[in-house]
This record gives sequence, structure tokens and C-alpha cells, in this order.
Amino acid sequence: MNRRDLLLAAGAAGLAPRLANAQPAPGLRAAAREAWLYGLPLIEMAGTRARAFAGLNPGVNRFGHARRLAGPESRAVTAPNNDTLYSSAWLDLTQGPVTLTIPPTGDRYISVAAMNMFTDNDAVLGTRTTGRNGGRFTLVGPGQAGGGPDVVRIATPHAWLLARTLVDGEADLPAVHKVQAGLTLEGPTGQALSAAWPKVPGRQAPALDYFDGVAAMLKADPPPATDGAFFARVAPLGLTAAGQFDRSRFSGAQVAEIEAGVAEAKAALRSAGPIGAGAGRLVDGWTYPPNTLGFYNQAYAFRAAVALGGLAALPPAEAMYMHPEGDTGRMFTGAGPYRLHFPAGKLPPVDGFWSLTMYEGTPDGQFFLVENPARRYAIGDRTPGLTRNADGSLDIWIARDDPGGARTANWLPAPKTGPFTMSLRAYLPRQELIDGRWRAPKVQAVAR
Repeated sequence: MNRRDLLLAAGAAGLAPRLANAQPAPGLRAAAREAWLYGLPLIEMAGTRARAFAGLNPGVNRFGHARRLAGPESRAVTAPNNDTLYSSAWLDLTQGPVTLTIPPTGDRYISVAAMNMFTDNDAVLGTRTTGRNGGRFTLVGPGQAGGGPDVVRIATPHAWLLARTLVDGEADLPAVHKVQAGLTLEGPTGQALSAAWPKVPGRQAPALDYFDGVAAMLKADPPPATDGAFFARVAPLGLTAAGQFDRSRFSGAQVAEIEAGVAEAKAALRSAGPIGAGAGRLVDGWTYPPNTLGFYNQAYAFRAAVALGGLAALPPAEAMYMHPEGDTGRMFTGAGPYRLHFPAGKLPPVDGFWSLTMYEGTPDGQFFLVENPARRYAIGDRTPGLTRNADGSLDIWIARDDPGGARTANWLPAPKTGPFTMSLRAYLPRQELIDGRWRAPKVQAVAR
């Protein structure tokens, strides 16, 4: 691998996005590699939206609510949490603004992330930012008039609202359902809006079909002017900010070059891990997210890694996502037990909540909850029945099989077979976690 290829591959995993994005694209292969990564968030957002509307969905500009916590059957979005109920709405602002109402939630955590189609969080409303008393907010698309303190501007004509409402165990679900009932949208609706949305192929489509899809998405949701340098770099591919792409101009040999560039992008991306873990800082066995998580600017490779491994990730001020170093890169392959030991008084410092969630990895780089006999998918600050050591410290035991004895109470089950990984989530992290003064202890293998 030459120096240029090495930098681009590292950028695809998010390890050196600035270097990768600064490189010129002298050939078709390099242009295809970078353009495939650039377009992946658009493709993943379109696919997630299409799956939502293929099921039981209330329609455009309306919320649909999950009534139970995510489990192994929850495969619509990669790396779901098992702490909150999701409420989801797909917005179409082409016919005018939409009004969002968030009910009062008191001490209960809630966030409503307003993501543009490039997966940036244009706003996160809720406990941290707008307070406990809820409110009404006017969501305004590009070029639309709007003023006042409660206007939220969205960078693309279409968007995704994803609300997270904290659940404190099964008995708490009815109370959360009442909160969801107060989470509403007012604005244009109807099948005519969704009928106009582009129908695009998935990330496994042949390269030319994929770029046709990216072009269609760019027409519907134009990119920011600050992406101009990217489009100049991928000029050999002919993909433009206006959504132009002429597949008929390529010979068979050129198509092969494009496919080779796409294959390189996919291979590099698979190493990134959940929620773009490969892009962060590895410190004492844990990867911590960069400050661009959730609003990516020109970190296109990192944005692509997050779209694949943790679509809809929140920015660090709202939530920190940390990932342990496994047996082989990001993944664990052993049977365990592994131990995560929190010394007394050294639990994750949060003003919200924290949890450690187990995921199985798929061959294409996504992450999902896995069935287990304990029906436990995460351990956190609300998990009932956890036992502390005599000195007040807490051990979490990670293993494919029940570790037995006193360890069973604190067992986080791993998949029976195959690679797995974990995500340590900390919502409303305190400053010592954000700035690195608090670090998670290493996950260590322990003899039975």
C-alpha cells in the first residue's frame, strides 16, 4: 500500500480524517473511494426512512413510538440502546415549518435530536438544553422565514427527529408512555409528501447504482457550500453538489476502477467499530469519541463510520460513547469471563445515566443486541439486583456462559458464538468525563 492509499484507508476508519480528506483525487478509483464514504450517511438515512414507512408508521411529520425497550429483534437501526424508549418522526419541511411539542418531564431524562439528512445534529432539545418544562418549537427548513427564540433551523429540507425518554425498569413503562403521548408534531402530512422521496438502493448495491442513489439524495437535500472542496476532489467521478451523475460516460474498465475504489472504502470502514469507535482516542483500553461526533463538518470518513456503526449518535455534550479494546481490534472473541471493575466512588460521572450494552457484530459492520437466557442486554445505574464488593466497588462480569456464584447477579451475557463488543454510554456526562480526567478501567480477562 502506498502512502496515499494508507492515508485514505486510515481516513475511512476515521483514524486520520483530516489527512484523508485533504488528499487530491487524481484518479477514478480514489474519487470513487471518497465519494462512496461521503454518500453513505445519505444512503443509510434513506434506507432507515424507507424501512420505517414500510412498517406501521403514522406518516410524514408525525411521531411513531416504541412502547418497549429495544431487544434482539430491534434491527431497524444499528447499535440501539436498551435504556430509553425511542420516538421517531421523519420530517418533510418542503411545504413549510413543523411545530414540535415536548411535554414537561421533570427529573426524567429526555432528548429530541433533530438530524439533517447528512446526520448532523442541528439541535438536541430536551433536559440538557431546553429544560425540564418542555415547550413548543418551530422547525424551519432551508430558506424558510422564521424568527424568535423557539425556532430551530434544519440544514436540509428533510430530517429525522429521534427522541429518547429514559425508562427505569418495566414498571416505569406506563409513565413513559404518558410522556410519549405529549410528544407531538403539527404540520403538513399525507402520502404525497413521502411519494416524492427518492427510492435509493442500499450500501451493497453495485457502484453505479449506489452513486445514482447518492445523486438523487443530493437533489432532494443539497449539501452545504462548505463541501465544495470535496466535490472538486471527486470531479473524475462526475458527482456534483447539484446531484448530477452520468453513469453512461464510463467504459467497462472505468467501472472496474470505480468498483475497486468502493471495495477499498468498504474494507477500511469495516474496521471502524460501533459508533465509529475507530475514530476516537484509545486511552487505557478504551476508545473515546472525538468532539466532531454528532456534527461532523468535513470529517466525511468519520461520519460514514458512525452512519454504519452507530447511526443517530448524539454529540459528546449530550452523551459519551466509549468502546473497550477487544481481543482482536474492537471485537472480543473469547468465552470469558471478562471483568470490568469500577473502584468505589469511580462510576461514570454523569448527570443523567450510564450503561454498558452488549452487541454482536455482523459481517458488514453493524451491531445489534443478542438473545440470551437472562434477557439482559445492558447493565447500568438502574439495573436491579447488582451486588457490590465489601469495599463498595462494582464488578461487571462479561461472559458467554453464566459465570456462576456471586458473579451471576452482575453478569452481562455475551453471544454464544461469534465476535462481540460493548458500548459504555454516559448521558449528560460531567466535565471530568468530557475532558478526560475520568477514565474507564480496562476490561480484563479473568481465569475461571
